[in-house]
Amino acid sequence: MRKTSNIAAGIAATALVISGAGIALGSATATADATQSGCVQHQHVDHNPGISSVWITHTYDKSISVTSAAVGTLVTYKVVVGTTSIGNPYINSITDYPPPGFDKPVKAVVTAYHFGQGEQPADVTPEPNNGGWSVNSTGWFVNSGNPVTAEFTYKVPASITDGQQVMSGGISVGGTVGSGSDQPNMSVCFTGRGANPGEALLGSLDQGGLGSSQNQLSSTGSVTDTITNVIRRLIGS
Repeated sequence: MRKTSNIAAGIAATALVISGAGIALGSATATADATQSGCVQHQHVDHNPGISSVWITHTYDKSISVTSAAVGTLVTYKVVVGTTSIGNPYINSITDYPPPGFDKPVKAVVTAYHFGQGEQPADVTPEPNNGGWSVNSTGWFVNSGNPVTAEFTYKVPASITDGQQVMSGGISVGGTVGSGSDQPNMSVCFTGRGANPGEALLGSLDQGGLGSSQNQLSSTGSVTDTITNVIRRLIGS
């Protein structure tokens, strides 16, 4: 009986969210847009190792999946390591340095080239590394057409406030001669915002014991995505 009443209450609350979402989201979006100036969502570096690898240029990119995010939602930092030259380096570690206060990634995925299969994604276990989180391998192959990409997904901590510009740290890469590099200045940024109605509802469901929101909240702020998640979780609870 309690489960049935909880589901009914949740669906009723969801209906209210849908009916009022347009009004509530208007102010949240405006706040995020107004504070977004100065935040950079992508950084790129061309790295020439120098005398050890003459005429070889390696490329590093770091980006953030969203421009704004609420507490409890998920954000993904993507690090791409490539080369524009004839060299074929092997990368054995990629470290991401998230903003201060962020916990261990809830998920990490590496997409790399595999002979006969092309670029393939694989879930990996991130490991702590000097204040950041690293993914490691005996060696991911890289050439001019096949970079290696590491994606680190974190939950936005409760310390982030509405309108705050949240700056990450940079990256560190390890690999064969010339491909390894520390890039501490490759910071990217998103702006903290208030939860949209669907996100707020999910938080209430979590507090009510109807399941964890991990990997369920929409960091894009999409009401459609969040409401869909609410319904799925209510039915499956």
